[in-house]
Amino acid sequence: MSTATDKDRVNEDRLNPVVFYGSFIGIVVFSLWAMIATEQASAVINALLGWISNTFGWYYFLTVVIYLAFVVFLGVSRFGKIRLGPEHSRPDFNIFSWSAMLFSAGIGIGVIFFALAEPLTQFYNAPDAPEGQIAAARHAMELTFLHWGLSGWGIYTLIGMSLAFFSYRHNLPLTISSALYPIFGKKIYGPIGHVVDIAAVLGTVFGIAASLGIGVIQLNYGLNFMFGITESAWTQTALVLLIVLFATISAVTGVERGIRRLSEFNILLAIALLLFVLFAGDTIFLLNALVMNVGDYLSSFVSMSFDTYAFDRPTDWLNAWTLFFWAWWVAWGPFVGLFLARISRGRTIRTFVAGTLTLPIAFMMIWMSILGNSAIDMAINGASDFGQQVMNNPPAGIYLFLETYPLPVLTTIVVSILAIVFFVTSGDSGALVLSNFTSILKDVSSDAPIWMRILWSAVIGVLTLALLLAGGLSTLQSAVVITGLPFSVVIFFMMAGLYKALKVEAFKEESHRLSLSSSLSGRMGGSGDSSKHWEQRLERSMNFPDRQQARQFIAETVQPAMTSIRDKLKQRNQNVEVNQGEQNDNDYISLNVDFGEEQNFTYQVWTRAFPLPAFALSRNSNREEYFRLEVHLLEGSQGYDLMGYNTSQVIEDILDQYERHLEFLHLNRMEPGSINMPDSPEQPPV
Repeated sequence: MSTATDKDRVNEDRLNPVVFYGSFIGIVVFSLWAMIATEQASAVINALLGWISNTFGWYYFLTVVIYLAFVVFLGVSRFGKIRLGPEHSRPDFNIFSWSAMLFSAGIGIGVIFFALAEPLTQFYNAPDAPEGQIAAARHAMELTFLHWGLSGWGIYTLIGMSLAFFSYRHNLPLTISSALYPIFGKKIYGPIGHVVDIAAVLGTVFGIAASLGIGVIQLNYGLNFMFGITESAWTQTALVLLIVLFATISAVTGVERGIRRLSEFNILLAIALLLFVLFAGDTIFLLNALVMNVGDYLSSFVSMSFDTYAFDRPTDWLNAWTLFFWAWWVAWGPFVGLFLARISRGRTIRTFVAGTLTLPIAFMMIWMSILGNSAIDMAINGASDFGQQVMNNPPAGIYLFLETYPLPVLTTIVVSILAIVFFVTSGDSGALVLSNFTSILKDVSSDAPIWMRILWSAVIGVLTLALLLAGGLSTLQSAVVITGLPFSVVIFFMMAGLYKALKVEAFKEESHRLSLSSSLSGRMGGSGDSSKHWEQRLERSMNFPDRQQARQFIAETVQPAMTSIRDKLKQRNQNVEVNQGEQNDNDYISLNVDFGEEQNFTYQVWTRAFPLPAFALSRNSNREEYFRLEVHLLEGSQGYDLMGYNTSQVIEDILDQYERHLEFLHLNRMEPGSINMPDSPEQPPV
């Protein structure tokens, strides 16, 4: 049931003071502590890391598998056809733009930093590595694929799906706490929701800071390699300030103009570099290795996912690699999840799961395999010094590698541009997401004000510097493992909330089937002279009304139908009202029945313009569009047009939907632990 308080929450843009100030103060205090008491901060962070690693290592392994299994289950289940938005919504971005933004925001600069460093490190130092260089090389790529593959993207997919579903289908705020509505109800607007959102903000900020810190180290080495600029704290500070400035400019321009264009540019640049390495190197070997790596990864996926090294635990290696990556994916989950939700409105759960678990991962596998196998092949065939250098100094990897290829100056410049743009797309996406997390927006499709994006860009920069000064890469990794732990618990609550809400959607579909017999019997009577029915249908099929005719139909047919039902229900002491108005150049009329604590019934009719068909132009030469009168329920457009119905038929259609809703309420009441999702406000068709 909608209340005035609920509607007020979504009808104005404002700061969420508890979440904003709580997270902002926490980040500033930590940053100052890390920069002023550097040794103490480093010691405390390392102590916490050791405790978490020894106590919760098994937990990280298990949770990542559970998250992935859950999203795959939803994708292939009956819930897969549900849209992340109203039923009439369609995707805002084409598949290329969507894929580019998935990759740039979801992986970013880490693929440059680790593309050579991880395969070579695993080749030399992986625990339980098989004997023989060839077997060790294959195992190294298995581990690399494990850390960058399905497991991590399962986390992103789960969070992104939850946020998009609750925000775009039920008009709840685009925050993590909204996914807990089926569990806690309106308590998400109080302390419970604030704690969850603050945890999400802190995890997001530390995850982004770790990525940007890695990027700063990478860029600093590149500048030293190309221009002799010293690797120092001062240089890294200047780089952070410069990149944060660019990220702020991109974030201010928004998703469509800034982040989208940069992502598309970067994915094309990355593809160009990848093709260069493929064709300048041993092409046939690299293609064979790619196919082999994919097969090794898929065949060993289950055993590697559960391998906690219980009998001979390599603690340092786990902290630096598997545990760090699982915590990094979790910490980045709110950030990337919200961004995925922001760009995925209108896609079905099935296409969302399929896209996020294949498109970026396919590119990652190709990228890691071609670069990683090229580097390992060099190490096996005599370039052992190169392998040791990359393992001991990861930022050097890509630059030392490209020195052995043609056009080293050009490719080095390309890598530097690639790193900078990945840096910027991570920073601007992060600023945008954090601004939305700490705001209460009247429209879930809109973004927070510009000043907040600028502020969060600065906060990200300050925290990145603080972690770099407190100990560099190891401290960045340790902070991520620590902050990822509490949020991993929140994700389990998100899973439970999403599943409960999807069961409600299933009840709606089931209610349609169960109420079909009464709908049919209702339509068999009261429809007038059946001998004229076929003529009426023919007339409707050839009718392409203009705006004035559509408005006239609402006034003369739909409104009387709704008024008749309203008056009859009021005689039975039912709280019901008819509303009429205009939004976004679309006229609407709605019948709203209040069911108290249970979900209300809303039957809306919206005008919607469409291009006039070519065969109808000759008869309507003075205009280029016609209007449909589409029926909308709380879940969105039902896809059919009322134009041409008589008043009696409109009444029958309303009653069909009303009986379906009553059946849905019955099914929902019978379910143990049943929930009532919030009623969506009136929305124009998109």
